[in-house]
Amino acid sequence: MSQRHVLDLREVDETRGALVGGKAARLGALAGLTTSPGMPGVHVPEGFCVTTEAFRDAVADAPAVRELIGRLAHVAPDDHDTIRTLGARLRQTIEEIPVPEDIATAIAHALRRHGAEAAFAVRSSATAEDLPTASFAGQQDTYLNVVGAAEVLRHVSRCWASLFTERAVSYRRRHGIEDGAVRMAVVVQRMVFPDAAGVLFTADPVTGNRKVATVDAGFGLGEALVSGLVNPDVYRVRDGEVVARSIAVKERAVRAVPGGGTREVTVDEGHREQTAVTDAQVVRLVELGRRIEAHFGAPQDIEWCLVGDAFHIVQSRPITTLFPVPDPVPDPGPGSGSGSGSGSGSGDQGNRVYVSVGHGQMMTDAMKPLGLSMWRLTAMVPMHEAGGRLFVDVTPRLASPASRAGLLDVLGRGDPLVRDALETVLAQDGFVPTPPEAASSSGADSEAARGAAPVAEAATVTVADPAIVAELIARSEASVAALEREVRTKSGPALFDFLLEAFEEHKRVVGDPLNIRAIMAGMEATWWLNDHLREWLGETNAADTLTLSAPDNITSEMGLALLDVADVIRPHPSVVEFLRQVGDGDFLDELAKSAGGPESRDAIEAYLDRYGMRCVGEIDITRPRWRERPDTLVPVILDNVRNFEPGAAARRFEEGRRRALAKEQEVLSRLRELPDGERKSEETKRMIDQVRAFIGYREYPKYGIVSRYFVYKQALMEEAARLVGAGVLGDAEDVFHLTFEEFHDAVRSQRVDERLIARRKEAFRSYRSLTPPRVLTSDGEALSGAYRRDDVLPGALVGLPVSAGTVEGRARVVLDLARADLEAGDILVTAFTDPSWSPVFVAVAGLVTEVGGLMTHGAVIAREYGLPAVVGVEGATRLIRDGQRIRVHGADGYVELLT
Repeated sequence: MSQRHVLDLREVDETRGALVGGKAARLGALAGLTTSPGMPGVHVPEGFCVTTEAFRDAVADAPAVRELIGRLAHVAPDDHDTIRTLGARLRQTIEEIPVPEDIATAIAHALRRHGAEAAFAVRSSATAEDLPTASFAGQQDTYLNVVGAAEVLRHVSRCWASLFTERAVSYRRRHGIEDGAVRMAVVVQRMVFPDAAGVLFTADPVTGNRKVATVDAGFGLGEALVSGLVNPDVYRVRDGEVVARSIAVKERAVRAVPGGGTREVTVDEGHREQTAVTDAQVVRLVELGRRIEAHFGAPQDIEWCLVGDAFHIVQSRPITTLFPVPDPVPDPGPGSGSGSGSGSGSGDQGNRVYVSVGHGQMMTDAMKPLGLSMWRLTAMVPMHEAGGRLFVDVTPRLASPASRAGLLDVLGRGDPLVRDALETVLAQDGFVPTPPEAASSSGADSEAARGAAPVAEAATVTVADPAIVAELIARSEASVAALEREVRTKSGPALFDFLLEAFEEHKRVVGDPLNIRAIMAGMEATWWLNDHLREWLGETNAADTLTLSAPDNITSEMGLALLDVADVIRPHPSVVEFLRQVGDGDFLDELAKSAGGPESRDAIEAYLDRYGMRCVGEIDITRPRWRERPDTLVPVILDNVRNFEPGAAARRFEEGRRRALAKEQEVLSRLRELPDGERKSEETKRMIDQVRAFIGYREYPKYGIVSRYFVYKQALMEEAARLVGAGVLGDAEDVFHLTFEEFHDAVRSQRVDERLIARRKEAFRSYRSLTPPRVLTSDGEALSGAYRRDDVLPGALVGLPVSAGTVEGRARVVLDLARADLEAGDILVTAFTDPSWSPVFVAVAGLVTEVGGLMTHGAVIAREYGLPAVVGVEGATRLIRDGQRIRVHGADGYVELLT
């Protein structure tokens, strides 16, 4: 038997995935464990593998295959018709290729060894299959009850061809895997004729809970379940006990046909409501699954067959859709932020509850390791990394009755979904134990939990003194200027030592008590006005209008300033035409050659001097800044040129100021008419003055943080360039996949681990496809919360009302700021909006986001610009079609789909 083309299943293991594909490698590993004392009861049907070398040799003399794969590589991911057409031609071409004689001989020899007249299952096993980051479940083909050598050969060819089904090609595109990089092996195993079959998930695939296993079971072959022909019996098992079961009425089953093939059969009426397996068998199966999970080191999706009372495993692959569990002990040191995200959450820390940092920061995308470690090093509290995101541990405050109510109140005001998710956890008896009071006052607070502490302190800022904000801005500017001066004198290892000191200054500025009190003064005044004016006047979200055009709002100023840039460019048609042709990269020098180009370039340069440190996802230092990629702003500038008249920025600001003043006068006048009206009016006037003095400053600390980040990044990228120049790195941006401490070590040693960087890149690609939950437990349960409302129109999408008003218009679903194409009256629908989206806000009539809270940046700026806005709308970018007509109810918190 040719070792290049055919290997017995017991000759392969996980190290030979490139030769036999993922499925076969894992089955081979399990087959090798059947005699292990630690793996009693693991039965894998015997068989062999047709290797990827056989596939390569079979298509080597078929230039049509290479030509079609080359054409497929240039097809856009959303061009489904072309993918379908080319895929069909590839499959037909491969199936028509005769299996080379030496390969056919090797397969025939293997069949004789395992019983030439026996029935076999023929399963595809691609090299990209069953990866830790992409399982490829159901993407290639499996054929059951194949009898005879000729039929086995025919189905081997069909498995090879299934590499190019439309679903397989599309799946590879979603996971960034090139078609030409994948090879197909085939597993041929003795057929098992089960009484029952199904799937075991060693972690709950819906909630993510690692301590709950789910078993689906049905009569006959598992194909009936996989194809959706029948509903399965479903069992949930925890701690060796069936905790829930749902027994289906099973009218159909799939059985093997003598002589080959399968067919649907009708289940006898008397058996339809019988269980396919007993509780004892389910518990035993889960115990088996736990051993397999322990061997592979990750939760598994296991296909099984039951013959008599013996379980046979026919597939085990990782569950790739689970969000990773944070390590219970954060690493606060320089080496934090490894990017692995694979912490088990186990250990002696007890049950833990984590809240997402990204949802509070309006940036839920995965971050690269350097970004994660830099944020952790500059954060005020310990953070835990999982799945390329950061979380804070709220367990101490959540566990203590003394702090729980305050925590839930503060987080709930910002994002009701976070509160609902935490209350769901609290409703699970015993998960969050109540500790002795002494314990609740010790230990590190989370960044989210700390939000409760400054509320009481905010009351000390009772005078609406603009000098307080001016002083804080001056302090921040002086600190950034000092950083810029000092960092220029540092390089090599000394730079990293200096930056560690700079991070402490960074935290001192952010944690300045006056800074926190000023932020909370604006937020507290907003809450006070909304609560009291609702009670006294029946006004909903009155602060939305009262805060229009508030002073010192750096983020709203940023959006208006780009209107001023458009005013400079608009009179110059050649500049406008030039900008329409701009591609990626820096275009400013070339721009200056156009008529009107010098003044246009100067206007853009001045804007970048003030705001060039910003970008989408700016909390991740690895993201390209506007100063690094000024072309990102071009679509927004062109929209402003097209949609606005000269002087729009000043007019909009003045209009907002007048509306706020008129609202203030109206509210105070109505209050004076009430019983005890003078007192109520005076209290309200003080809070209006307070909110207008401080709410704009709410945006400044983030601007200061990002300003410092850009200084850090510029210095670090100079070091990365030196590593490239020394031949240590191939690309400067490879340092993005190192932590800060690893980067420091590379500069000291002039060495990097290229394999580590490659692993980190692969992990980052996988994390990008995951959706982070708002709340995550140490059991792996992912919770996103629910609004639990029954006061919205049927079919409407529910969210959080953050900026009052109702607007109807065309939805523009925009996932990339650089691809924005907006008209006046459009409603922006996107995943999240951090401050970098503010320039787009001036051009739209309303806002809908999937992530956000009452005081997050998008909500603050929507109120500042008077845009009706609903945030926290789960699945908005998926449920709302681009171009669809919608109506946003900003005061009531829902979105109507009109067409």
